[in-house]
Amino acid sequence: MTTIALQSRTYELDDAFAVNELYQQSGWTDGLPIIPPTEERVWEFLRTASLQPAEVIGMETVRQRPITVEKIAINAVMAGCTPSMMPVLVAIIQAMSEADFNLHGCTASTGGSAPLIVVNGPVRTALGMNATHSVFGAGNRANATIGRAIRLILINVLGCIPGQLDRSTLGHAGKYSFCIAEDEEDSPWVPLAQERGVPSGQSGVTLMAAEASRQIMNEWTHDPEEIMETFAAEIRHNMLTYSIWAGNYAIVIPKQLRELLIAAGWQKHDIREYVFRSARVHRKDWATVGKGNIATRGKGPEQEFTALRTPDDLLVVAAGGPAGGFGAVIPPWLGTWSHAVTKAVLSNE
Repeated sequence: MTTIALQSRTYELDDAFAVNELYQQSGWTDGLPIIPPTEERVWEFLRTASLQPAEVIGMETVRQRPITVEKIAINAVMAGCTPSMMPVLVAIIQAMSEADFNLHGCTASTGGSAPLIVVNGPVRTALGMNATHSVFGAGNRANATIGRAIRLILINVLGCIPGQLDRSTLGHAGKYSFCIAEDEEDSPWVPLAQERGVPSGQSGVTLMAAEASRQIMNEWTHDPEEIMETFAAEIRHNMLTYSIWAGNYAIVIPKQLRELLIAAGWQKHDIREYVFRSARVHRKDWATVGKGNIATRGKGPEQEFTALRTPDDLLVVAAGGPAGGFGAVIPPWLGTWSHAVTKAVLSNE
């Protein structure tokens, strides 16, 4: 395999500092320092993937930009990944390239979404991924670098550079990295990937074009409906202040609230059914958030909108630290135009 020449351009530079300066000046980074992607390091990642460098893993179909294994490996090195993360990155690129995800639309839009990545299965523990304390925060190499590698691929392969293809008005911090694992060890619920078709015991990734997460809190009840009403209220608020279009939402439920739901006998499907019933608004409600001029259009002020097309649109993720009655709602970019995609992570053993 190593007899095949890499196709990417090479540069002779004095040291890692010079590499960083070249990459920064050329717009090949996310603004943070990178690990120099030397040929030796890139080949180490390629050997782990057990794929040919020129093999195309995904395609951005609007601009006809192929994403090869070689390009994935180069950007993974730059992001600080380890070679063992390559199968996860390959699965993520496969998911992003599905037509349902609408890769071009969600990465070029003024809405400023980022691909939320949820990892399930044995690969989480093998890579040491974080599913608990400060799950969306800093401090875990796998979470941070897997998400960052995807951003660098978007920049360097697809040209998603702010002000160029990336037309985000604001963006959000998930555009650096937006990758978590589900807390399967401390939850009796069916993991997200298995709910979405990945066989039990196999690793999987789920991607959703997502806006910034919104943290909620309810520490004043043990009633499962009241707990979920707090989540549903945040979703309704998003429908009024951001986007009315129905589609995927993700909710992340840490241990304290999760245990109350479990004690009441609730499974993930009960959560989805409740939110589907509750997360609805009427056109007249827009008048309460400064949008009165559209509150009587369409089919009139009583016209109803649902956050979810069906209960299965809701991605329920068990993750987060053990203390505090907190949770998170992660809204979609535009629900109608991009749908969550799940792919199995293939083992190279």
